Amino acid sequence: MSQLLDKAKNFVAEKVANIKKPEASINDVDFKRVSRDSVEYLAKVSVTNPYGHPIPICEISYTLKSAGRVIASGTIPDPGSLKASDITLLEVPVKVAHSILVSLAKDVCADWDIDYELDLGLIIDLPIIGNFTIPLSTKGEVKLPTLSDMF
Repeated sequence: MSQLLDKAKNFVAEKVANIKKPEASINDVDFKRVSRDSVEYLAKVSVTNPYGHPIPICEISYTLKSAGRVIASGTIPDPGSLKASDITLLEVPVKVAHSILVSLAKDVCADWDIDYELDLGLIIDLPIIGNFTIPLSTKGEVKLPTLSDMF
């Protein structure tokens, strides 16, 4: 009886491991706007859903780092669903407080941009499997707003 149970567990584990899963990539991180207390950047993420039905996104978590320090982090609860058998474009707003930008003055003064690393966790609810996290990461540089961007 024990061998039969082990064979059944292995069969199920093998089938679950081979199930197609959604795939995602970060397309772009760019300046969005300036407010009184922060600068907002926008990460654009594309997610491919291989299933013929929509899949709910439970949460998106993000961490933005510069010079080895976390300069922004947060979560976006319940951002919607992935379109069935299609590519869904998600926009993840990331707010960075002005006070943190001032602390990065050495990097900013050199070339008026911020070298960054963005880590995203896209948590989706897959049938049978349950919550599944798609980890994403990208590095690059994003320009700071100029006076013409503000007015």
